[in-house]
This record gives sequence, structure tokens and C-alpha cells, in this order.
Amino acid sequence: MAGKVWQPTEAKKFAKWARKGVTVYVVYNMATNLAPYEDDQLFSAYTANWQSPITGSVMFGHLSANALCQNFGPVYEEPPTGMRNIATPPPQVDGPLPEGYEAVLDEAEIRGLDKRVRDGSDPKKRRPLGGWRL
Repeated sequence: MAGKVWQPTEAKKFAKWARKGVTVYVVYNMATNLAPYEDDQLFSAYTANWQSPITGSVMFGHLSANALCQNFGPVYEEPPTGMRNIATPPPQVDGPLPEGYEAVLDEAEIRGLDKRVRDGSDPKKRRPLGGWRL
């Protein structure tokens, strides 16, 4: 990462640096116990799109530059390498389609996939609710 990084304690420096139209990036730590197939860390982009007429502070949506850095810092000037943007779809973990399948699914294919799912999820073969043995 070649760009600048502002820690939450450097919020005033970040607020002085921020200009209208600049995009900065913030890293989020994900709760993998609630989303086990999600990445551990994702980043989000914030663009400064207006300036407050009252305080004169550059605003990132509803957050001032100072508040963005203090509440969500550290703030990065360039996107972190090796991380996925939180706005992009996650990778498919498992499914009935083979890896790399890129075709439009017609009605017959969707019915066939539904049948495969129903056949694989037989209620009689499931373990009893609350039980740990078959």
C-alpha cells in the first residue's frame, strides 16, 4: 500500500487533507462466527461529495471527515490490497452448478436444479430436531 494512512488519533490531519471528490477506504472486521463463509476483512469506499455550509467540513455522505476517521479509522488513501470490496458479491462457496459455469439458466435447467436440491434434502433422512445421532 503506497498511499497515506490516517489513524483515528490523526482525524484533524485527515480533515485538513480531505477535499471534495476524493475517495478514501475503510477496513471492516467481519464477525465470522455469524457469517462463516465471509472474508475476515472487507473494505468500503467513501467519496467526499459535499461541504457543510455550517462547519465548512468536507462531508462523506452524512459523516464529516473528522467523524469518519475517528469512528471508522484507520482511513486509507488507496484501496487495501488483497481485500474484497464490501459492495461486491462474495464468492460462491457451494452450489449445484460446476465451477466456472456462466450461462443463462432457462426454465428446464432451473426445474432440474430444484429437483436435485429436493432429492438431496430428504426430510426422512435428516437427523431429529435437537438430536445428535441418526
